[in-house]
Order: sequence, then C-alpha cells, then structure tokens
Amino acid sequence: MNLDQLKARFVAAGCKRLYAKLLAENDNSKNQVYLGPDFSALSLFPNHGIFSEGNPAKPIYKAMLDFWWLSPLGSLSNAPGAKLILYPQYPEVRFSGFLIGCRDAPNSLLNQRLKNRVLFMGVHTDGRIIGYATDGESELSVEFRSKHPTTTIGVFVELNLPVSNAADSPRSGLLKELRRIHELGWIVSKRLSRKGEVLPCKAQNCGGYTLEAELGVTPNGRSEPDYLGYEVKQTAVPSFDRLDSGVITLMTPEPTGGIYSEQGPAKFVREFGYSDKRGRDDRMNFGGIFRSGRRHAGTNLTLMLLGYDKGKITNTDGAIALLDDSGRVAASWDFGGLMAHWTRKHAHAVYVPSMMRSEPLREYRFAENVRLAEQPDFIRLLNAFHNGVIYYDPGIKLEQASSSKPKIKLRSQFRIKSRDIPEIYGKVETVDVRQ
Repeated sequence: MNLDQLKARFVAAGCKRLYAKLLAENDNSKNQVYLGPDFSALSLFPNHGIFSEGNPAKPIYKAMLDFWWLSPLGSLSNAPGAKLILYPQYPEVRFSGFLIGCRDAPNSLLNQRLKNRVLFMGVHTDGRIIGYATDGESELSVEFRSKHPTTTIGVFVELNLPVSNAADSPRSGLLKELRRIHELGWIVSKRLSRKGEVLPCKAQNCGGYTLEAELGVTPNGRSEPDYLGYEVKQTAVPSFDRLDSGVITLMTPEPTGGIYSEQGPAKFVREFGYSDKRGRDDRMNFGGIFRSGRRHAGTNLTLMLLGYDKGKITNTDGAIALLDDSGRVAASWDFGGLMAHWTRKHAHAVYVPSMMRSEPLREYRFAENVRLAEQPDFIRLLNAFHNGVIYYDPGIKLEQASSSKPKIKLRSQFRIKSRDIPEIYGKVETVDVRQ
C-alpha cells in the first residue's frame, strides 16, 4: 500500500484530517509515544475531557481518546485504553494505552524498539481518532520519509486528504463563505435565536452576532468550534487599514470554584460587588479590569495564577483565581477545564475584522483580510495571563438585589488586545478571502 492508497482508506473511514509522525526507537507501548514539547497535540485530537491524577504536587493530566486502529483491510478495532498524558513539569505530551484491550492492535510494531516506523492518526468527523502504523521497511515508510513535509504541527506532519473538489476542505469552505459575506457590503445588524429565527440586534456588540447569523451559527453554550471546525471571532476596527486594533473577547467560561461556584453568583456579587455607579436603584454590579498580580481597588480582589510558576504548571489543582485580602478564593477557573475548553474550541480559529455604522441603520461590513490561527497551546495561554496580556473583564449585575428573588445577569469574560493574538497560538496567518 502506498501513501495515496492509505489516504483513501482514511477518507473512506470518515476522516477529515490526517497527521503522521516518524517514530523514534523508544516510541513504544512501554515508554509511550512522544507527541511534543508542549500541549499543542491537545488541539489536534478530540478527547473526552482533561482530568488530573495522582499527587497534585507531581502534576499529571490525562485525556481519554475514542481511538481505533485501522487494519490493512480497512476494518476498525477499538483501543479503549488509549489516552494522552500531559506532564506539565517538562512540559510534554505522550500517547499511551493504545494497545491495551484491542484485538487487532499493531502489537509487534509498537511493543518494541524499531527504526523508521510511521504512525498515522486521522481525525474522524465524529471526533474519533483512527490510527495506522507501518514498519520502517514498508513502501509507506519509505515514501513518507522521501517526501519533504510541507505542513508541520509540532512533531506531526499534516497530510492533505483527497477531496472531490477544493471547496470541500474546511478551510476552503470557510474562506468561501467569508468572501461571500465580505462582498455583501453593509449588512443590517441582526442575530439568530436559538431556533434559528433572524431577529434585529440593537446592542453595541452586534458585530459578532451579525457575522454568526450570516454563517447560520445559532447561540449555544457548547465548548465546540462555531463553523466547519473553526471558532469564529469578530473584531471591531475603526478602519480596514488597522486590522489588529481593538480588543477581543477570547472566552466566556463561568468560574468552577470559589464562593461564586459553591455559594452562587448572587452571594458572590453581594460580598464583592458594589452599588450601581449610575445610581440605578437596588442594583449591584461586579466589573472592572483584573490583571494577574494586581489588586482591584473597587472589589478588593486580586487575580492570581495558583499552581503556575516560571512557565510551568506546578500543581494539578491549579487555577486562575480571584483572591480576597485574606487569601479566600472568591472565584476560580481550574486549569483542567480551561485547558480542555481552550484546546478544543480554539484548535482552529478565524478572526474577522468588522466596521460599524449607525446611520441610517446599524450596519456592519466585514473585511477581506482575516487571520487564521491554530496550534493553541495552554502554556502560552497561562503565560499571557501571567504577563497581563489576557485579563478578566466581567460585567455581572444583580437587579432587585434586596429581594428574595433577585435577577442576575452573568458575564464572565477573558479579553485580549487584537494585536496580541499571535502570542497565544503557534501559528497565525493573514489571508485575503478574495484569493
């Protein structure tokens, strides 16, 4: 079997992406398979969530995979023990458990030290990972090693899979739609309801809603990419000559720990919030800009990175946390949850600049130049928090605060300046959607 025939097998098995790694001799079931010196592998391969295990002071994270081995004849066999193991202290990611409990696993290739083997890992449309291994003397291995890789992601080479036409690829499909939207010119502000109904949008932040409405993206709370596997982010700019100006809402995760999570947002706002500064009756707010290590005077809380030091995770119980002056955790976001959200939802992202005009109607235009970003590494993200590049900018309000049934609006958001986007991805490129 040659490389084109193998690609056809992966397509027939339902894969949308294919990666390959030339294995080192010690890449085997005993030593595990090395997948890179950072956490970027998490963005390539869907998983069932990230959890910590063992002594928190000796941090290890694991992520179970829905992994299947592809046989030379095209059949699939599940490997229920397959998982990614993250060692933050180094940092690195390894692939483990891929032979356990699997009837047709390539045991003879992966349970010993051998040269020039190649591991292929395809990503199925439903999130399964499909693997194939070949020995160092095979036609596949020789052909793979003889061809200079054109696209590398960490330790992997990304291989283009055959499609019926160029528009079938996720990237081409995305750019085609963004070109269509660009060519529409000014678009009346709108949004989609959860049922897919087109509704008017009159708020200040309707640019993102208008773009999502054109793409057919309905609001949802799932931590999954928006469109064709891409997380879509609109960025407001004063002109298309200043594409990296402005501020972007990167993520909107709710806290998973502290008083906010354990006793509820209303209790949190009552203890750490403040009366509405515009004098609106019986209303309390919690807002402001929170950067790492800086005490916020309006709330007396300080944003801290717990279990992180000098570019490494030192404790698997670590979190981004808001602490009061006595060290109590008012709210926190655990590293495991943030890591899963960041690497899954932002594996492929597109940042689309927009301009707005309010007369005669609120309307938006979307630029021809967009930024495509990939390889979101969690350590890069934590470094950006540590350096104040990413900050917490909540907008939480509690109305009828003195009543037994107050109304609360939640808005926890992490933000970043548009020009700093390259700091949190391994690869960012500017693309003209017209080409």
